[in-house]
Amino acid sequence: MKNDNPKGRYLAGLMVGALGVVYGDIGTSPLYALRECFNQTHGVDVNTVNIMGVLSLIFWSLVLVVSVKYLAFVLRADNKGEGGILSLVALAFGDAHATNRTRAAVVMVGIFGAALLYGDGVITPSISVLSAIEGLNVATHKLEHFVLPITIIVLVGLFAGQKYGSGHVGRIFGPVMALWFLTLAVLGIRGILLAPEVLGAVNPWHALNFILENRFAAFIVMGAVFLAVTGAEALYADLGHFGAKPVRRTWFVFVLPALLLNYFGQGALLMSQPDAKENPFYLLAPTWALYPLVGLATAATVIASQALISGAFSITMQAIQLGYLPRMEIRHTSSEERGQIYIPLVNSFLLISCICLVLGFRSSSSLSAAYGLAVTLDMIITSTLFYFAARRLWGWSRARTGALCAAFLAVEIVFFSANSVKILHGGWFPLAAALAVFTVMTTWKRGRQLLGERLSASLLPFEIFLQGIRNSGAQRVRGTAVFMSGNPNGTPLALLHNLMHNKVLHERILLLTLVTIDEPHIAAAERVRVEALTDGFWRVTVRVGFMEKPAVPGILASCAAHGLPVKMEETTFFLSRETILSTKLPGMARWRERLFAFLSRNAQPATAFFELPANRVVELGMQVEL
Repeated sequence: MKNDNPKGRYLAGLMVGALGVVYGDIGTSPLYALRECFNQTHGVDVNTVNIMGVLSLIFWSLVLVVSVKYLAFVLRADNKGEGGILSLVALAFGDAHATNRTRAAVVMVGIFGAALLYGDGVITPSISVLSAIEGLNVATHKLEHFVLPITIIVLVGLFAGQKYGSGHVGRIFGPVMALWFLTLAVLGIRGILLAPEVLGAVNPWHALNFILENRFAAFIVMGAVFLAVTGAEALYADLGHFGAKPVRRTWFVFVLPALLLNYFGQGALLMSQPDAKENPFYLLAPTWALYPLVGLATAATVIASQALISGAFSITMQAIQLGYLPRMEIRHTSSEERGQIYIPLVNSFLLISCICLVLGFRSSSSLSAAYGLAVTLDMIITSTLFYFAARRLWGWSRARTGALCAAFLAVEIVFFSANSVKILHGGWFPLAAALAVFTVMTTWKRGRQLLGERLSASLLPFEIFLQGIRNSGAQRVRGTAVFMSGNPNGTPLALLHNLMHNKVLHERILLLTLVTIDEPHIAAAERVRVEALTDGFWRVTVRVGFMEKPAVPGILASCAAHGLPVKMEETTFFLSRETILSTKLPGMARWRERLFAFLSRNAQPATAFFELPANRVVELGMQVEL
């Protein structure tokens, strides 16, 4: 169990781990954030007033968005130690102050926020790795034609390595990221010495003056300023890995000082050398250090990408458990860390999408147009969900909670508006990706609800079934039969079909129901409930957290403590396999019914998902009209 108040060497170890997992994305933003603020398409001149204004905007964005919103407030909303947008949905869902219609809207908003993570998970590796490799152009133009091939090779290597797991990411990558942030700080100090007056940008007047002087151009630049805070969502998403104290301490001791020093150093360089706007990050370094810096930046961006990829795997598993995605192959890559998983289908989707983005946009500057929109929407959704969660968890008044969340939203809506002008220039991509995932998630959820309704209509109450078998004199055979049932009060259709076709019943029959709870993990003592019925029947109800994989053999082994020992070699599992038929019955649009049928056909077999022994499973098929 995670220590809620780590100290000493243990705290230091968690802080190093957080550098490698939590802060990779936001830590690589200096590669491109300030450069994009002075992109020639924005029409902002590189002069002292504008440089001080942009630096002031970056400084206060980091303070208000990261330090205040996420570290001071959002991290407090943990779901039994776990964070992330689906955890926040679970915390906000039961809000007694909200109507049923509001609950439904809140859940849909949260699910769309989860879908946005896939768009972010595609763009972050692409822009981060590409911007790092582009440092070769600063060292020499002879390697310009090799930037895209090298980027693709790095991405292929990154995704190919996912199958080996990221269980030791913090221990291996933490020291590398520590070196990265130290390098950021040293390069920043080197730049600040060129124009120490740049430190005056902490005065918010410079930000206000920049906005008043540049007006619409300043509004457009806000979209680039936002690149400095992308990755802030990871602070909350990775809460369960490290806890709030190490995440906060790492930010204020290492990450924030290093980022500010580097941004200010780049600004000082621009004051003395305006032509350095083409790539101020790499031009901070002496010539002899360029190639090592490219190598270190590439390693840092790979680490940053790793965190986003792991987040996509985690959100997929949660969505599967909560019934928003069909079953997929999930491999646990660590016997020690339960959150370390690998999902081949998601990994392939992300890799192909990343390669297409790199080949389509061809430069990190072009790709930056697609970056930011999905993240700003995620932040807006987090602020919205936080309103409901804060009222439910801590009983805050509407006025207090509304004022706080309105302050968050005021900043984030400005960022979203500034990024929205980039929709036609690439910002459409993460929105399209999120909309596609959202469509799949809501179709699967609604399809499963309709399927349950169709099956419930023909469901035989269990008490009537028991009376029927007592009168039928059905023959009993040795062994144990397990029938998985989604409805704890009805008779599993597989049980009815088995009796109808085979005319026998096992001497001991287990009706197994798995219930997914809106909590990440369930304590072992609260997980399994065993109820002895009559005539050799047992009902086993299992509560599963949305971050847990329901391995049935392990569940049955735990039944021995409840007076129900189960020998796997004497047990047969009976499962139903439904074939979905699209019809004109009311429910969903025909195209969504066909999509649901396609997803159902291609879902991972229940045998593999529930880790059932294949040689002890009997599947009984049936057709269901939607």
